[in-house]
Amino acid sequence: MADRGAGDPLEGLAATLTGFARTLRAAGVGADHDRTRSLLAALDHLDVTDRAGLYWAGRATLCATPDDLPRYDRCFAAYFGGQRATLARAAVTSVTRHLAAREDADGQEEGRDGRDDPSAAPATASRAEILRHRDVARLTEAERAEVHRMLALLRTGRARRRSRRFAEAPRGALDRRRTIREALRTGEVAGLRHRRHATRPRAVVLFVDVSGSMAPYAETLLRFAHALVRSEPRATRVYSVGTRLTPITAELRHRDPGTALDEVSRAIPDWSGGTRLGAELKEFLARFSARGAIVVIASDGWERGDPGLLATQLARLSRQAYRMIWVNPHKGYEDYQPLTGGMRAALPYLDDLVAGHSLAAFERLSERLAHA
Repeated sequence: MADRGAGDPLEGLAATLTGFARTLRAAGVGADHDRTRSLLAALDHLDVTDRAGLYWAGRATLCATPDDLPRYDRCFAAYFGGQRATLARAAVTSVTRHLAAREDADGQEEGRDGRDDPSAAPATASRAEILRHRDVARLTEAERAEVHRMLALLRTGRARRRSRRFAEAPRGALDRRRTIREALRTGEVAGLRHRRHATRPRAVVLFVDVSGSMAPYAETLLRFAHALVRSEPRATRVYSVGTRLTPITAELRHRDPGTALDEVSRAIPDWSGGTRLGAELKEFLARFSARGAIVVIASDGWERGDPGLLATQLARLSRQAYRMIWVNPHKGYEDYQPLTGGMRAALPYLDDLVAGHSLAAFERLSERLAHA
């Protein structure tokens, strides 16, 4: 791409398209870095005010397989408020239309909805990018609903572990049985067969705090849990924690996020109560196991029970788990300090303490689970 001076509008568009490619990757589209560079290189030959041209250039460069096309259409509609992907419009409402409606009410952009002005597409994406990083507790209802729709597009990755089972492989240990069976079938040893251990997704055990102090974040966390269950239903277990431990994996298996959340709300008996995480982890360890799993605890650490009991149970859990990750919504702020009793008890046993306050934070958590 040719050099551009500071303040060139194409610089902003390049940042916008890079963010769009990141959204596509989160949705499972093969928009890798090489494909993103191809799209950015096309900016020298692209009329950036032509939204249709931008759509087709992105589709030609960022999609790797036919399966990527409907996902690309849905993401383009959500990210740019585009006029493509009419099938997805009922499920995905443009971020810009919510924002533009508020601006019209304030008298800032009278008579504009982003469709008549071709230059609105980069502005739309900029607002979407801002929305990705905002604290969900500070969003309006419309903005939160849009974040939840974007979260429904998230395709979560998962690290893999070696299975006890073997699979055929071009190289590896000699598979004597398969080699002998092939020789008996053909009458000669045409070639040696090999095998190696198969892999399977590493299990994730997720605890979601639904106490009163976590009320602003609980629904978004449960929607992230729904994305995890949807991507790996056999390798994900989810429990709500508050004053009681409640398994909610079955309820989250519903394909539709809204239906799943309705089922979860009926299953959880202790919404907006206190947090006795130590007692609930003790109950979990008595009834279940997290051996070899990635354990994710989503809580602000306001423990009403004995912090000593929590520390004891976390020590036991850490000996079972492959990795321990604590998701705290307040970690997203620079001045955050883990001073609550629960957090101080937990810190010695954690592998990671990460933020959980925004869509971008959940995208980073998904990447962490994919590479744990």
